Amino acid sequence: MKRATRYGARIAGALVTAAVLAGSLSACGSASDDGAGGGPEEVTFWGSWSGDQAKQLQKQADAFNAAQDEYEVTYVGQELVEEKLLTALASGSVPDVVLWDRYSTPLYVPKNALAPIDEYLEADGVDVTQFYDQAMGELVVDGGTYGLPLLVDNRSLFYNTDLLKAADVEPPTDWTSLQAAAEAATEEEGGKLSIAGFALDDPGLFNIWLKQAGGQMFGDDGATTAFNSPEGLEVLEFWQDLLDAGVYEPGFGEGVDSFAEGKLALKYDGPWALTALDEADVSYGIVQPPVGPAGDQGAGMGGFGLVIPEGAQNPDGAWEFMKWWTTEPANSVDFAKISGWIPANIEAANDEYFTQDDRYQAFIETMEYAEVRSNIPGASDVEGKALIPALEKFLSGETDAATALKEAQELGDRILADNAQ
Repeated sequence: MKRATRYGARIAGALVTAAVLAGSLSACGSASDDGAGGGPEEVTFWGSWSGDQAKQLQKQADAFNAAQDEYEVTYVGQELVEEKLLTALASGSVPDVVLWDRYSTPLYVPKNALAPIDEYLEADGVDVTQFYDQAMGELVVDGGTYGLPLLVDNRSLFYNTDLLKAADVEPPTDWTSLQAAAEAATEEEGGKLSIAGFALDDPGLFNIWLKQAGGQMFGDDGATTAFNSPEGLEVLEFWQDLLDAGVYEPGFGEGVDSFAEGKLALKYDGPWALTALDEADVSYGIVQPPVGPAGDQGAGMGGFGLVIPEGAQNPDGAWEFMKWWTTEPANSVDFAKISGWIPANIEAANDEYFTQDDRYQAFIETMEYAEVRSNIPGASDVEGKALIPALEKFLSGETDAATALKEAQELGDRILADNAQ
């Protein structure tokens, strides 16, 4: 029997009328009247994944469908899923469960887009400490819980074993050995870079470099930025040393996977890269991110969760699917086997499937200290609109390190002030 719950009667604010809700059931593909037709109740599953990744999600949904006979989950891919969800809330045609970028949670809870799941957690006695604390924290807003963590990732250091062997260097463990290995592996032909030592092409990773340097992105009170600091300058000066050493040049290998083609010795990447690399003719290994000058570790944690939107027609079915996937380690490991992603469930992530696979060992070790991005109001805009554009100008040689950080700080502080009002 279905659990009696107040979520089944929820609607998206006051925007959705009973008539719209009735007409939305077929458009959304949600539950029929408690399986009145004798079959399982429909559960509509949205996410932004497409192509082969969409097939992976449906395969997992099929496993859930086969494991019980009350619900039938169907995956429906959506571009810009968060924006589509807001549109669906206004029309009443919301899905039942969504594959969710956890980082977006604080932005969408105030929009009344997500339903809290605290009653489900309490009723079923779900222990949230089974998940990585950083990942779980991204789904908690003002004391309410709005989803369960599903997948985690971090950027660890990939290296081409053949190129490092030819250069007679070991995989780097700190910034000094990173530069030495990158320089030793770099090759030129006819005055042009033929093998890059290190891919310095993602200024969005500045935050993990800053942690390795012992710095922080924001002040302790969250009211101001903190990256325009001696530690921030140290990061950019190290980047400049790499560029001056010729281990990378902007635009190298653009449009192709240089690492998979054996033209790149070292790069930061995540577990999502494993499937494609294993199909390529390249020998590689992975180690934890190199520590900074004083031995500080730094890594970022990203990933997805599962959430139930406000107004979902089958929140009970959505919850059962979420619980089955995230709280039963074997199910999380099974999805890893078809997707390459690391589970947010700690027991699942430490399954021998990962711990006995050299490709995953560094990721699992790095997960112990990886940190999620700040969720203070305006933090994402500080990075996207202030910091990253300034760092791009620095990497292209349009401005110097001190100026880039100063300009990013000034705009970033204004963004934080605007969001605090």
